[in-house]
Amino acid sequence: MPQITVEYSASLSDAFDRRAFALALHPVLAEVAGSELGSFKTRSYRLDEAVVGDGASGESMVHVRVGLFSGRDAATKAAVADATLSVLTAHLATVSGQRVQATVEIAELDKDSYRKQYVGGL
Repeated sequence: MPQITVEYSASLSDAFDRRAFALALHPVLAEVAGSELGSFKTRSYRLDEAVVGDGASGESMVHVRVGLFSGRDAATKAAVADATLSVLTAHLATVSGQRVQATVEIAELDKDSYRKQYVGGL
């Protein structure tokens, strides 16, 4: 925890440095959400098929879902969303002829059923 999932239009593959985004986001959200840095996990998925609006607008998209343990207040969730959007837009390069819709969703993970276990050693 936190679990972060990033979905992005294939047209942004060269314009969006996913690793740099994750490495910049983790310490920011650790502070804002009060989470342990070593617990952050981010995975990114390229969307070969993503349609925005009527499909003819030349728009692409990036959507970030941040899963946090339940119990955080609305102000903390809003701060996490704002910080995520700020880091995200800083890691998106402009693509000629495209406008990018960047969105963030905060989801709650149920503390009572979430499990984590380390397997193997370093």
